[in-house]
Amino acid sequence: MSESKNTSEGKAAPATTSKSIKFIFGGTAGMAATVFVQPLDLVKNRMQMSGEGGRSRQHKTSLHAIQSILRNEGIRGIYTGLSAGLLRQATYTTTRLGIYTTLFEMLSKDGTPPNFAMKAFIGITAGGIGAFVGTPAEVALIRMTSDGRLPVDQQRGYKNVLDALLRIVKEEGVLTLWRGCIPTVGRAMVVNAAQLASYSQAKQMLMNTGYFHDGLFLHFVASMISGLITTAASMPVDIAKTRIQNMKMIDGKPEYSGAVDVLTKVVRKEGFFSLWKGFTPYYARLGPHTVLTFIFLEQMNKAYGKYILHDDHTTGGL
Repeated sequence: MSESKNTSEGKAAPATTSKSIKFIFGGTAGMAATVFVQPLDLVKNRMQMSGEGGRSRQHKTSLHAIQSILRNEGIRGIYTGLSAGLLRQATYTTTRLGIYTTLFEMLSKDGTPPNFAMKAFIGITAGGIGAFVGTPAEVALIRMTSDGRLPVDQQRGYKNVLDALLRIVKEEGVLTLWRGCIPTVGRAMVVNAAQLASYSQAKQMLMNTGYFHDGLFLHFVASMISGLITTAASMPVDIAKTRIQNMKMIDGKPEYSGAVDVLTKVVRKEGFFSLWKGFTPYYARLGPHTVLTFIFLEQMNKAYGKYILHDDHTTGGL
């Protein structure tokens, strides 16, 4: 599973992690983190849909949303859409982190990481490609987590992510799996440029202070900084994506014509700051998810380097 190269002196250079392992570790880290934060993703989606539709349940605060979910759907209800969340990580995060870590390594010269602008560019590239691959799972996730807010007669009632994907194709056509693809890709580009680049940069800057050393605490602090920056930058695009992917046809016409239409209507009907509606659960979800994903990824890379490549100096790769 490792790759080694011969130097000009005939000695084998240190083995490096193979590209396939980079992709596997990226997806596994994202899936592991999702198990912990899925309830927060559910609350975030419910909050973003609140204010839309006349008969659906409205949530004024994150606490109100949680209370409503527990009261109406029970304890199991807070994990609604988990299968879709895991599939999303298996597709989207596997692709984005695999591409990012691969390009990051390629563009690092003599152990020096790329500059911030290059990190952002790598993040945009990885995020856009990953989002396209993960859009079908994203559509299923949005619909499954939004279902409980609707009256029973309007709920779609998907049993799991496979049932959701098959029914969407059968009832609405295969292209519906990529509904909202443009704002999803746009959101992913913003998220990854902010998240991956700010994480790498924060980690590098913290280490340069001399107070931090490569380890769990450094990864935690860098992740929380990254999560806050990413939340503020990506929420408006995320709200547009969420509403487009959950929309229904009304009199044969879609509720929204595109992301700009969503944002315009939200600002006009709900106020400018509604573009950051659900900020608390979004950050509460994105912050820990960022922390857990990067910590899992860094630790897997280090363990692989130590026990498989037999290199005690292997870094986390970001």
